[in-house]
Amino acid sequence: MSIRPPAVAGMFYPADPGALAGSVDRLLGTVAAAPGEPVAGAYVVPHAGYRYSGGTAAHAYARLRGRAVDRVVIAGPAHRVPVRGCAVPAATGWATPLGVVPVDVDGVATLAAAGLATVDDAPFVPEHSLEVQLPFLQRVCAGPFVVLPVAIGLSTVEESGAALAAVADRPGTVLLCSTDLSHYQPESVAQAQDAGTVRAVLDLAPQRIGARDACGAFALRALLAHARATGLRPALLHQTTSARASGDTGRVVGYASFALAR
Repeated sequence: MSIRPPAVAGMFYPADPGALAGSVDRLLGTVAAAPGEPVAGAYVVPHAGYRYSGGTAAHAYARLRGRAVDRVVIAGPAHRVPVRGCAVPAATGWATPLGVVPVDVDGVATLAAAGLATVDDAPFVPEHSLEVQLPFLQRVCAGPFVVLPVAIGLSTVEESGAALAAVADRPGTVLLCSTDLSHYQPESVAQAQDAGTVRAVLDLAPQRIGARDACGAFALRALLAHARATGLRPALLHQTTSARASGDTGRVVGYASFALAR
């Protein structure tokens, strides 16, 4: 196997395995998911450091706790390496301090063969938006699972939506969209902007999500198009800003989690 090592362990989340497991479990322990709630087809989760957005992400992941999930497609942005369209990794495993998660190499091959994604490890090597989701999955999934990371950059909804549609509907698959909301504004401004973005998600209206409304705007638009086409309906699970953790209301980042289910 070709293993991608963790890039942000010790920065976005603890590097020590015991501390990481404890951190994730504590975050999950703050959420009481409804008993018997079915696993949704898709979730939106934030991707900042666990101190800031881990509690919001936990509202989605608590709904997967102890559930059998075979495959997770994680779509999100590439912050450091520009991507045109969609990229998927050549690496066959992604490591965290909790172990190695196999990559769905068949899904990679499907997207590459259809011309829907380029195989390229470069966007993933420094990227945190997809990596920070793995420890949560490692703590909640009841058994082994594979992950299909998809970095979505500048693209039309039709292009990126087709990529998600090609890999998202296999039984046992959960689709995750990793995105934060508005960035580095006063909290009152952020709350107003994020309210519009939340409304656009709930209305399944990708055309109303601008590039400055979410750092994973292209992935989020693709998810909403896919949800509309497949009959998934969104529900807001949790929303906050970084000010809740930092106390700084002058320059905040917005976070929200959603479930999209039939």
